Amino acid sequence: MYAYIKGQIVDISEDNLVLECNNIGYNIRIPLSVAQRLPGIGASVKIYTYTSVREDAFQLFGFLSKDDLEIYRKLIAVNGIGPKGALSILSAMSADDLRFAILSGDAKAISKSPGIGNKSAERIILELKDKVHLMREDVLDSPVSAADVQSGSEALNEALEAMTALGYSPSEALKALRQITVTDDMDSGAVLKQALKIISTM
Repeated sequence: MYAYIKGQIVDISEDNLVLECNNIGYNIRIPLSVAQRLPGIGASVKIYTYTSVREDAFQLFGFLSKDDLEIYRKLIAVNGIGPKGALSILSAMSADDLRFAILSGDAKAISKSPGIGNKSAERIILELKDKVHLMREDVLDSPVSAADVQSGSEALNEALEAMTALGYSPSEALKALRQITVTDDMDSGAVLKQALKIISTM
């Protein structure tokens, strides 16, 4: 219903934001990670929203970026993970950390989220492993085709798998891979080589 709401912050708690727009105050459920990154009361902010409509409830869930919202949408599509469960996961870890946990099969990291058991974490990995990528079109500096994004994503994903197989943690791999600009002529081997050089200096 609402793609985003831009307005003035009236109140913030660890899981809720009141945003005033055109003299209307919107109650928006937010993950803790968003609450910690919001400016203070009275500041203007743009919140990307998901509208949950049920027989007994009408709720807005909000995020500071389209990427966070997209990951949230993917999470609630997983069997057994509802709006609150997805919010709990994104309160415990960032969208990037979740993406790496999914791609590296790290159920333990996901299951640290309140209310998310190991079985649910494994289901998330199973259902989303082919639906998330390390490269996102919305963070690239220049216009690229969907095929370019897919190609770059595959190279990064394969490099990630190689790095975790070598014993690096998903967070270490993330820091290194995020510093690499993937070009059309780079395969996973070239990406891995650069990542290992970077990680050796970290």
